[in-house]
Amino acid sequence: MKIEQRLADLGITLPPSGRPAGTYVRARRSGNLIHISGTGPAAGIKAHRGKYGQDLAAEDGYEAARTAGLQILADLKNAVGDLDRVKGVVRSLGMVNAVPEFTDHIRIMNGCSDLFVQVFGEEAGKGARSTVGMGSLPGNISIEIEMTFEVE
Repeated sequence: MKIEQRLADLGITLPPSGRPAGTYVRARRSGNLIHISGTGPAAGIKAHRGKYGQDLAAEDGYEAARTAGLQILADLKNAVGDLDRVKGVVRSLGMVNAVPEFTDHIRIMNGCSDLFVQVFGEEAGKGARSTVGMGSLPGNISIEIEMTFEVE
């Protein structure tokens, strides 16, 4: 199945590709890998800004990570032109803005990981993953995700 058709079947419309917030690029190709810079959740959702375990509950984080994943997809499409050229997820790093006592990081990051499994399928949508807690993130965003993909 073509990825664009799968997105339509899932009712997903990608946002516009992001703009760098500093001196960097949103995506960089190296050989057959595309590295996507750290990406935060969409503005306007409940868990856009704040710290888990203080301002936000873990239940709010799944959507935050999913919206970051949608932005990553948009940046990936901008970098490769056609999402059908994506062979799969290689690696993701989820950085969760949380108090030291918070321990539900994995559940939050599943919002992004589940999205990629829906879009690319069980095998291509899963990659290596790390999820860590951070004392703060830029602009007090609730999560920041960076990813690497293999492409044709």
